[in-house]
Amino acid sequence: MAINGNNIIIYSNITGTTKAIAATKSNSITTDCETIPIASPDTGDWEAKIAGRKSWSISTSFLVGYYSADSSAYRLLDVGKTIIISIRYRSANENIEMLRGTAIVKQCRIDASKGNLVTGAFTFEGSGALERGGT
Repeated sequence: MAINGNNIIIYSNITGTTKAIAATKSNSITTDCETIPIASPDTGDWEAKIAGRKSWSISTSFLVGYYSADSSAYRLLDVGKTIIISIRYRSANENIEMLRGTAIVKQCRIDASKGNLVTGAFTFEGSGALERGGT
């Protein structure tokens, strides 16, 4: 099962209905873990650490569609909303949910210039766990 920008679609329920984010062309999914310094008699002058709390975020670029009531351009107004994100593997015969989580729409950017396709990007910051999905 190859994973690339074409095979992963990020779905959201921004409008109350679960749907794919318009024409996603690339994705970046990041998980992170804080580290907490601790005292250890075994490390002498060296700092020892333990794993702390985890976090995750997703950045995705997309192509902007026509200006309609559900246009990608109107996604600029969704910043600050809390949504459910579902990451699904796409192939000709299957649509398998791999990961899901609740996230805040942290940023939406649209880049438009004469003579080029209008593109945009979302940044979602996880709020709670990023978990294995169902089917």
